[in-house]
Amino acid sequence: MDGALAVHVERNLSAYLERRRAGMAEMAPSFGSAVESLAAFVLGGGKRIRPTFAWWAWRGAGGAGSGPEAEAVLCAVSALELIQACALVHDDLMDDSAVRRGKPTVHVEFAARHRERGWLGTSERFGAAAAILLGDLALAWADDMYVSADLPPDRRAAALVPWQAMRAEMLAGQYLDVLTQAKGDESAAASLSVARMKTAAYTVERPLHMGAALAGADERVVAALRAFGADIGVAFQLRDDLLGMYGDTDVTGKPAGDDLREGKRTLLMSIGLGRADAAGRSADAALMRSALGNDNLDSATVERTRELLVDLGAVAEVECQIGELTESAMRALGGVDLAEPAGDVLAGLAVSATKRAS
Repeated sequence: MDGALAVHVERNLSAYLERRRAGMAEMAPSFGSAVESLAAFVLGGGKRIRPTFAWWAWRGAGGAGSGPEAEAVLCAVSALELIQACALVHDDLMDDSAVRRGKPTVHVEFAARHRERGWLGTSERFGAAAAILLGDLALAWADDMYVSADLPPDRRAAALVPWQAMRAEMLAGQYLDVLTQAKGDESAAASLSVARMKTAAYTVERPLHMGAALAGADERVVAALRAFGADIGVAFQLRDDLLGMYGDTDVTGKPAGDDLREGKRTLLMSIGLGRADAAGRSADAALMRSALGNDNLDSATVERTRELLVDLGAVAEVECQIGELTESAMRALGGVDLAEPAGDVLAGLAVSATKRAS
């Protein structure tokens, strides 16, 4: 399975979602069609980063690469993609994002469905309700899929610790994100706290923890993998912030400047605003602050904000921090013996996660 992991994850997700969709369609045909949209969202893109990190932690801690036990682990780690689906559906709704992976977001899709069919009530309210419910369903089915994996009871129990922590941390991170926006907190500490809780924990650190626990790894291996994952996870988010500002829309699938319109107080913006204030560049600071949370932001202001962040050295500073975090993560990874080729693969994943273009 090592060589075509994403394909195997896709196979597991597709089979599971079809089984659950068929059951719901039989009970409630109208809801069955809504579940089809959720399945299309889950299967319609994504890098499968979380199950990939979990799998290679499993392999690095001595887990088999094939056979019944490996199939059970694959089922368990594939469930991570349903937690991700929950996070994305709800995040898009909270941020009022119109596009995800180049397609309408779930709440926008269902609002359009309501509008086109002339149903009663407001289209936006219906779309929001559908997104909340389908996101909740994805989270519930993530638990169901994990529990359905044919794992030894002691290993399932051990991996339940990071699994449960990851769900809570992901939700806490989402709350911190909206709280930071509501308070207008521009501090670097606040932006890094969101990055650690919202992204690092459930994207890299806990999936690694989960995979190692499924293999029965000792505390030293778990600690090293978690340290590696925590740093790479934050670096992953910092790269995401840069792509949100400078990435190619055709590659990222999201409009440039969306983070500005959503009022995201990223580390990139925190550094830029702090440097503008310190340099007495009040007009530049005012322009950047006016862009944050501005739904009617025009392309000229987006471009000027991007230029200022480069000129103020904020982009270079974030790139520096990504490099330092990656180096720290590699030291943690190099301090523990893993079954080959897991060490090399995890190092490669770290590089691809922090140097990606989408």
